[in-house]
Amino acid sequence: MPSAAILLADGTEEMEFTITYDTLVRAGVACNSAYVLDPTDTGTLRNYATCSRGVRIMYDAVFQAEQFGPYAYDALIIPGGAKGADTMSKNPAVQSLVRQFLKEDKIVGMICAGSLTALTSKLDRQPLTSHPSVKAQLENDFVYSEDPVVVSNKLITSRGPGTTFLFALQLVESLCGVAKKEEVRAPMVFPDS
Repeated sequence: MPSAAILLADGTEEMEFTITYDTLVRAGVACNSAYVLDPTDTGTLRNYATCSRGVRIMYDAVFQAEQFGPYAYDALIIPGGAKGADTMSKNPAVQSLVRQFLKEDKIVGMICAGSLTALTSKLDRQPLTSHPSVKAQLENDFVYSEDPVVVSNKLITSRGPGTTFLFALQLVESLCGVAKKEEVRAPMVFPDS
């Protein structure tokens, strides 16, 4: 059974996290969420992340790179949400993990402002997309596209909350194949076009 580590931080975009997580689970992908701490937060550690619209999501574990490496998971997913994406993209352990996953030919998914992690991880110039609000930060270092989902070898990127189902279904296809993607898509009544 394929597996995915999905990162989560305070300020993560709820839809991008939950739709991706739920769609992968429907495909039989074993998912675990990892809470990435904001280094400026000196408060008491809670057992949930407060997302960008105030929804609280309980996480499975606090992020530690050695627990969530490519030896343990087939995919690493980085959702957006301005504050959450900022926390994740600036985390050196997350940056290192992104490079490790791609080096081991594992899937890395980034959506919305989460695509900034491609920049901070110093990935090679390649096609990608992001939320329009961070396009200017990415378009000089990557082959920027405004397609809803961009696949560049094992790097899969997408634009924002409205493209999350397409992003999640592409992750299912990449992890489990086209037949499984169709098996998941149909009962969700997601349009096949």
